[in-house]
Amino acid sequence: MAPEYFTFKDRDGVELDGYVIKPVGYKSGKKYPAILEMHGGPKAIFGPVYHHEMQILANMGYFVFYTNPRGSDGRGSEFANMTGNLGGIDFNDFMDFTDEVLRRYPDIDEKKVGICGGSYGGFMCNWMIGHTDRYAAAASQRSISNYLTKSLTTDIGYAHNMAQLDGDPWTNFDAVWASSPLNSGHKAKTPTLFIQSDEDYRCWMSDAIQMFHALKMNGVDSKICLFHGENHELSRSGKPENRISRLTEICEWFEKYVKKSGK
Repeated sequence: MAPEYFTFKDRDGVELDGYVIKPVGYKSGKKYPAILEMHGGPKAIFGPVYHHEMQILANMGYFVFYTNPRGSDGRGSEFANMTGNLGGIDFNDFMDFTDEVLRRYPDIDEKKVGICGGSYGGFMCNWMIGHTDRYAAAASQRSISNYLTKSLTTDIGYAHNMAQLDGDPWTNFDAVWASSPLNSGHKAKTPTLFIQSDEDYRCWMSDAIQMFHALKMNGVDSKICLFHGENHELSRSGKPENRISRLTEICEWFEKYVKKSGK
């Protein structure tokens, strides 16, 4: 299914892209579940190209929608600059985008919308479940939950993370912790699936495990799937059987907590 494209303005008057893939066999007037997909980076970009994960979800009867929030690539340095703003203006953009999609596509059941993303998209999944209850379920992949630990373990180098955060754990502890989804993990109520690889040195498995435990400690339905011998590229160049297993886990999670949910 080819995505439909539009532009909209967020609450700050910034024009953003919007893409929506309708479910296979779509019939006007029928209510459908939906999934918000979020890219990595954050300095990356979505477009109208083929995404197998999105097409699988559309084939299973979901609307799939995605945007390029502030922090994304392709719009210049000012647009991409997220220094000290992670979980702030980008969160607002995703919330505004969800509102816009629900307005434009009234056949989406607003009580049956899930979120899905990897790397920075996984960070956003972890962040969003601690700051809103509007989504029925989340699939958080190769994610970030605690910048106090992540900034000192990643193979991308400490300078990258600390530049994004505009601080480090010693001179700006409060800001680094405030930018960590784990800080609000105890507030999360959204059933969440964590997909993680044990050889992912970009976003180490400790972050997924910490967030998973935070949810479990507070009685939130959650599950972690740890893929042995895989790295940050699991979804793109992992072993075929593991890539199939990953998609199966995501689809089964959304079938249970989004499509069949009573939220």
